[in-house]
Amino acid sequence: MKGGERLRILLIDDDALGELLAEYFAGFGHRLSTATSAAEGRHLLRRDAPDLLLLDVMLPDADGMELCREARDESDVPIIMLTARGDLPDRVLGLELGADDYLPKPFEPRELVARVEALLRRTRETTLRKISASGLALDTETRRVTLDGSEIDLTTNEFELLRILMGSRGRVMPRETLLNRLGGDDSTVYDRSVDMLISRLRKKLMDDSRSPRFIKTIRSAGYQFVGVSDS
Repeated sequence: MKGGERLRILLIDDDALGELLAEYFAGFGHRLSTATSAAEGRHLLRRDAPDLLLLDVMLPDADGMELCREARDESDVPIIMLTARGDLPDRVLGLELGADDYLPKPFEPRELVARVEALLRRTRETTLRKISASGLALDTETRRVTLDGSEIDLTTNEFELLRILMGSRGRVMPRETLLNRLGGDDSTVYDRSVDMLISRLRKKLMDDSRSPRFIKTIRSAGYQFVGVSDS
């Protein structure tokens, strides 16, 4: 998103991070506002409706986990939790309460920017409930895929891969990017299995790799969804 859309980000954290991070995010074209208490954070969250929330677990006037739950109950804003407490139970609790990602302190600002931009891309792709191109239709809510009106049975990883490709129509997606978006080390998708998933998808979609209707191989680069939008 660098040089593209300007994101509005809210940081709720009582550490001395706000000014540094605001300056750093500004270098990528994004605006970061800061609240140093839960009370101020609630006010800014409701008033400004930011694109993304950065939320510290340890706040002076409230439990950040509880604030995460409140924010999720009120909106679908993407949430990244920031904390010095990196234990697995804390990470799991944050995710269970509605956080989308979790970054332990200390962290490099560039990693935070990368996570913010990646999360916004994933979120905005997911909001496209129905995607349709060249007779292929995918519904992210029902997880139903049809080709020329006939339903196609896909595994979970096949569906997610197709969703990513269709949501990024026209863009070349490197294998490494697809691997990371499918879960990386936390999933059953490893190494060359992206290629195997592509092969299985093509077979189920009756897509000829030499004259692709849907998925084109870009030599030494990755894969590109080339279906023509039906909308």
